[in-house]
Amino acid sequence: MLSTGALRAHLLAARLAGPVATTREESLRSYRLFAARDPRVLLGLDPVRVWDEGALLGLMADKCGVSGDPAHVSGPDVIDPELTVAALEAFGERLGAAVRARSPVLFGTGHPHRLLGFYAALARAVSAAGCVVLTPARGVHVDMATRFGVRTHRIDYVRGVALVREPGARGAGSATGAHTHSPLPVRVALGASVDAGGPLPELVVGDHGWVCGAGQLGIDAIGLADTDDPALFVGEAEGRVAVTVPLDDGVRPESYRPLTGYVLRRANLPGRQEWP
Repeated sequence: MLSTGALRAHLLAARLAGPVATTREESLRSYRLFAARDPRVLLGLDPVRVWDEGALLGLMADKCGVSGDPAHVSGPDVIDPELTVAALEAFGERLGAAVRARSPVLFGTGHPHRLLGFYAALARAVSAAGCVVLTPARGVHVDMATRFGVRTHRIDYVRGVALVREPGARGAGSATGAHTHSPLPVRVALGASVDAGGPLPELVVGDHGWVCGAGQLGIDAIGLADTDDPALFVGEAEGRVAVTVPLDDGVRPESYRPLTGYVLRRANLPGRQEWP
């Protein structure tokens, strides 16, 4: 179990925070597209405020620790590890509140190759503590826009975590899934819950469209986001995302392992806290 100081050191060593692989150019491009309300970066969020590039840069400097200087236009972007630690603590506390209330929880990721293990460990822990981990719309097809045009994907669950698979991908239950920013999977999953007469989640845990899509529909959502994902931070600023953790979402999967125990400790969840 990491102390706060050891977690901070790990974030920097693994490049989850500090100088990260996401470039300043990528981040600024996302802010321009968000300001233009490009759906590819809105991630299902319909912002209430007008967010121009300057306002977004100020928000991301405050919430992530990126440079607020608009003249800084190249090089690696930077995440303040202190902000990451504080957000992980809030993330764990919100997860703990869901467990105490025995709330149904939905986990979903658009980054299965990197973040599946992190979410799966949390799903196992909340299930063992008595929460229902929901798996609606398993096997349901979703037509999603990709760089190759609209393609049909299907929703699947691996160790309690929703993801989508591309046409011709490996069978159900395998860990392989598609990288996606789309909010369509969470909308389909929530619609399937309603149609089946089952419970809706009282908390959605994940990233990208899973978080913003749920938050836009009024469901509590917490998630992880990189410096080029301003939608989750805007959602938090506007009150539709409960907690957003700033970190690099594209490093090696094992680098997220120490975060699991830290979050579960903040959630006051007993039992196994290692990687599943």
